[in-house]
Amino acid sequence: MSEKSEQLYEENQVYYVDSDTLPPQALARKHRLEQDPSSRTDHMAYMPGMEIIDSDVKDKVVAAMNDFDYSVYTARDVERALSHERCSIEDFKALLSPAAAPFLERMARRAELETRNHFGNTVYIFTPIYIANYCQNYCIYCGFNCYNNIRRKRLSFEEIEHEMKVIAATGMEEILMLTGESRTYSDIAYIGEAVKIARRYFRNIGIEIYPCNTDEYRYLHECGVDYVTVFQETYNSDKYETLHLLGHKRVWPYRFDAQERALRAGMRGAGFSALLGLDDFRKDAFASALHVWYLNRKYPHAELSLSCPRLRPIINNDRINPRDVGEKELCQVLCAYRIFLPYVGITVSSRESKSFRDGIAKICATKVSAGVSTGIGDHEEKYGGDESGDAGDEQFEISDSRSIGAMYADMERGGLQPVLNDYIYV
Repeated sequence: MSEKSEQLYEENQVYYVDSDTLPPQALARKHRLEQDPSSRTDHMAYMPGMEIIDSDVKDKVVAAMNDFDYSVYTARDVERALSHERCSIEDFKALLSPAAAPFLERMARRAELETRNHFGNTVYIFTPIYIANYCQNYCIYCGFNCYNNIRRKRLSFEEIEHEMKVIAATGMEEILMLTGESRTYSDIAYIGEAVKIARRYFRNIGIEIYPCNTDEYRYLHECGVDYVTVFQETYNSDKYETLHLLGHKRVWPYRFDAQERALRAGMRGAGFSALLGLDDFRKDAFASALHVWYLNRKYPHAELSLSCPRLRPIINNDRINPRDVGEKELCQVLCAYRIFLPYVGITVSSRESKSFRDGIAKICATKVSAGVSTGIGDHEEKYGGDESGDAGDEQFEISDSRSIGAMYADMERGGLQPVLNDYIYV
């Protein structure tokens, strides 16, 4: 057995290794979860300690998504939607429909106009840092899932500070901090201390961690977090159940309300997304935008944003069968987002190709990542420093690997104004 395979960690009888090296009882459990739905917990039932909030947003979004039949829309509906000065929910449905595909160029021109009117010629650049990749969940499409045989690592506070220094030396002023979803290996106190370190080096700090209760978000905000990003993955709760077989992430409604709990805790902003390709991308895109639309009306002061990630390859898993979402379809979704929500930020990650990101930044994206690594503790290696080989494995493969400097220069050459910080604390 290899040294890597001998790294066995247990969290509530969840093992962080590949099925080939699992103890018999753990392997049997994994197979039961995959093959017998009755062996899984109720994905709509809250687990002990999960906060339940009084909010009707979830019911409204789900009802609207279930009623959305994009096959009924025609070219005339799309023409009508594009003729309106303000895009209604009904117009948005038409713009997401297959009938809108021949109108993509017109949608792009309208989206570009809305972007320039609300955001000018700017594009914001940030970078993510993964500080731990331990995870208690079994999500079959994720490289961090608890049964996947990858190199696990949690950065010490000294290592976190070193990574922060390396990134800050590039001129970056905003950072997005990520962990796997493990409350044992990445508890709130650990994340809070990591945020305090980040505050010494960066002006804006976001987190993408497991969903938290309001009091936990309030504590992290006091430590220095500005915004919270949570991907719902898919808004179809039945499909969600088949993808998330174990762990706290399995609880669909608790995840849905995460952004609202964060906003109630005082967070300045929140990010939203589905992972396009897990289910019907048109319905997931519709639900994502409607989620933002409703929360914007409840919390008009909040800075809300949408992302548009598509599935990417991961280590040790060839069983992902995504519903293909092509670049033209992705462009249609993003243009529809911009027309429907002209005031909302749109982030395009390094999952997408260089050419796509450069093009979409001129149309509707307002934020792009650069200098990206989804591994743990390898920014110094990425930036030409020490190659110790001690980094934890990545969550997924990226497509656009440009450095921060290269991204900045490319945005300028494309006629855009790259921005590293647009917020001043007083």
